[in-house]
Amino acid sequence: MVERLTVIFFITLCLLLGVYLILAPWDTMFGLWSENYLLVYLSDVTGYPVLQRTVASNWVRGGVTGLGVLNLFIAFWEIVHFRQSVALLQGKPPKPEN
Repeated sequence: MVERLTVIFFITLCLLLGVYLILAPWDTMFGLWSENYLLVYLSDVTGYPVLQRTVASNWVRGGVTGLGVLNLFIAFWEIVHFRQSVALLQGKPPKPEN
């Protein structure tokens, strides 16, 4: 039972993180991406304002969105191979899927 819950929690984590990483750089619901408090603080303390401009660029936003898509892909792969993942966590050899 613990193995099943572990896989279910992992799938849930991947789904939620994937959706967040896809939406956060582009949507203002989570706050402005380029005006993150920690980012502004780091660029002020280090004296590198280029850091804030780099993180605000569309290239970095696209990279973060790509990581979100990768997380969703991992979640759907785990959903399809749920029984195999549970068997591996239980230490049993996985049954071949038909």
